[in-house]
Amino acid sequence: MDTIAQMLITIKNANNSQKESVAIPYSGLRHAIADCLAKTKYVSSVSKKTDKKEKAVLEITLSYEGKKPRVSHVERISKPSRRIYIKSKEIRPVKNGRGLLVVSTPKGVMTGEEAKKELVGGELLFKIW
Repeated sequence: MDTIAQMLITIKNANNSQKESVAIPYSGLRHAIADCLAKTKYVSSVSKKTDKKEKAVLEITLSYEGKKPRVSHVERISKPSRRIYIKSKEIRPVKNGRGLLVVSTPKGVMTGEEAKKELVGGELLFKIW
């Protein structure tokens, strides 16, 4: 199962149903992705907590523009069955700059703009707008 896609769809669905926050199982990659989304204001805040069974959980507070959800669409690019890689010179804006491209690079998970500035390529994870 694709855990990153599951995380993204959980955030999107919770956003569409006007939830305040969402909790997902913790992993380092998910935390890095959530931090990237928080940095670009797609989610308000991210924190690692433990639930009643002493399992680590990533709690994500969702962000809204008035009553409109900040996340309306998510498109997973690289999947477990087919990995897609890109060079820094090939990175293009998403939705004329209104969207966000998230890339997993050797320097960590970052947005497409940051990867282009740092001159690093990597695995295309997803687009969000």
